[in-house]
Amino acid sequence: MSFPRAFVDPSSIAVVGATEDRAKWGYWLATGALAGAGRRQVWLVNRRAAQVLGQPCRPTVGDLPGTPDLVALCVPPQHVLPVVRDALAKGCRAFLSITAGLGADEAELAALLRESGARMIGPNSLGLFNASTQLRLAWGNFTPGSLAIVSQSGQLGSEIAGLGARAGLGVSRFYSVGNQLDVGAADILESLVADEHNTTVALYLESFADGPRIVAALEALRRAGKHALVLTTGASEGSRRLARSHTGSMTSALDVVDAACRAAGALRVASPRELVDAARVLDTTTPPGGRRVAIISDSGGQGGIAADLAAERGLRAPVFTDRLQTGLRALLPAAAAVSNPVDLAGAGEADLQVYAQVVELVAASGEVDSVVLSGYLGCYGEDSPSLVDAESAVIDRLGHRHRTDAARVPLIVHSMSAASPAIARLREHRVPVFDTIDAALGALGHVSRLGRQPRPAPTTVQTDAAVPGPGYWAARTFLTALGIAMPEARRVTDAAGFAAACSSLRPPLVLKAGWIEHKSELQAVRTGLGSDNAAAVFREMYERLGPGEYVVEEQDTRPGVVEMLIGGRRDRDFGPTVAVGHGGVHAELWRDVSVELAPVDRRTAAGMLDRLRSRRLLDGWRGQPAVDVEALIDAIVAVSEAIAATPGVADIEVNPIRVGAEGALAVDALVVSGAAAVVPETTGANGHRETTEEQEISREHVH
Repeated sequence: MSFPRAFVDPSSIAVVGATEDRAKWGYWLATGALAGAGRRQVWLVNRRAAQVLGQPCRPTVGDLPGTPDLVALCVPPQHVLPVVRDALAKGCRAFLSITAGLGADEAELAALLRESGARMIGPNSLGLFNASTQLRLAWGNFTPGSLAIVSQSGQLGSEIAGLGARAGLGVSRFYSVGNQLDVGAADILESLVADEHNTTVALYLESFADGPRIVAALEALRRAGKHALVLTTGASEGSRRLARSHTGSMTSALDVVDAACRAAGALRVASPRELVDAARVLDTTTPPGGRRVAIISDSGGQGGIAADLAAERGLRAPVFTDRLQTGLRALLPAAAAVSNPVDLAGAGEADLQVYAQVVELVAASGEVDSVVLSGYLGCYGEDSPSLVDAESAVIDRLGHRHRTDAARVPLIVHSMSAASPAIARLREHRVPVFDTIDAALGALGHVSRLGRQPRPAPTTVQTDAAVPGPGYWAARTFLTALGIAMPEARRVTDAAGFAAACSSLRPPLVLKAGWIEHKSELQAVRTGLGSDNAAAVFREMYERLGPGEYVVEEQDTRPGVVEMLIGGRRDRDFGPTVAVGHGGVHAELWRDVSVELAPVDRRTAAGMLDRLRSRRLLDGWRGQPAVDVEALIDAIVAVSEAIAATPGVADIEVNPIRVGAEGALAVDALVVSGAAAVVPETTGANGHRETTEEQEISREHVH
């Protein structure tokens, strides 16, 4: 169903539970609704009061003289269903429910809304706000601006709004989605795409049900020229603890959220403060086109700290060319450092215009993507009133450059003053200014990631791969059909078959118990078999593990190989994903893995490898030859397409895939199919959707 206009600009509002008690929700909803009374009809409903806030009250929605476009509910839980029934009978089709704790009534309420074609935000919502339409149905007040907030936690959304207001960043729209009984985050994100009043969207979610739709909405926001900042918790680690593959146990909920953000061109941040700091920069400038940053300071110590922090945040302070350094030396004393960071060495005290001159020269050089100015600027007039005019003049000059050139090379200012008139003047010029260097570089580090080209969005693919049966031999068959090379092998079930297989394969050989998923832990794999020991090894393993389907393979003895792993998983929220990392028996120890939504193209697969700490092993390490990275990329793409195109498969793992100078060879694999591909969900407290597996984990921990 479409997102009702009533949640954006209702023609009329009924507040059920209106009161004059400032400690209650009914007061804030009533006063907020009445603040927009010049734009729409507002009715107040209270069973016991004839008048609230000087306005007449009706006892029920049914007693109103007209049909409200939007009904806001702040009544005790036991009254929610009766009020909704009354309102539906009146013809109402849009509801905002502040009330929490509905318990078993939630399911009945959801069915009632569905049958009536009505929509509801909540229950357990903190309200909504739209600055452009004078719509305020929430606790507290909001400063109008360009930041849209969509939050599963109402209080955390309010914190973001409050931090933004204190930093001069206002809110265009605010939605607390609460339990998402009906209207979810995806509905609201889609409604923001065409809203001309917001430039940045802040999204806080604790769970990502309907993940593909959320990704599509975030991508639509990016295409519309808006930026999306995502904040989340680690969510439940249940799926990670229960994963049957090494890949699954090595990846977290946040890894998959990050992959979703990359696919959508959004950015995940770690805290409300980080979100607001990044939004402040985006509110005043476009993301820089790259990671090269110039650091200009009037203190060598501050410049050195800034350079270290920049590196930690993924930024790079390149050494300036001789030409640029020569230009800087013409402006600065002989003792000044000019290679980057730039230390003004007292030149600012001699002539405040040097700050602007150096910024202009560096920004125009073409050698950097952004400029950070750090230090005492902003304090001169505060500490020495005689310098107020001179400092204002240089700030006006910096402000003019920022307005005319920020889209090309943005300027970020760190000042030792937090609230001087000079700082206020910088903000009037819409220059982002911070009172700590770590906040300034943290914000710049985040927004510089938004300036990069987003990865191509996953697309639907078709493959001929059928859902395999259980066991290693079926996994081999599945993977070889995808074009992934595996060693020559034979299936055996007894000693005679094993002897025949050994005679037809080239030693050394590997013996595996094909029905066991993690073979190393149960000593279900033996390598290095030849004519002298093969029969004895098979007899010992058979006696210990019993009858079953054994597999004999030719052992990969190529020198200089690198063991990697590739995994495909069907995430419960976002759908198919693919991962690649350092493989072998120590994969979980090193936990070096990168994840993307599946399928991926070759460019994205190559980018996954570039994010790994083990990437240098592929290029040759300590005299080893470089390996065939293109063959590894082929395998990553193949696994990603298979997990995306085969809904009956829950998990694919190739570990290890041994990559050498002449190709990649998968020497062990696991494919999980069947019921594991679909995990039923229930909705828990605060709208978090728990799988039945997670519920079992909860019970285990309780008992």
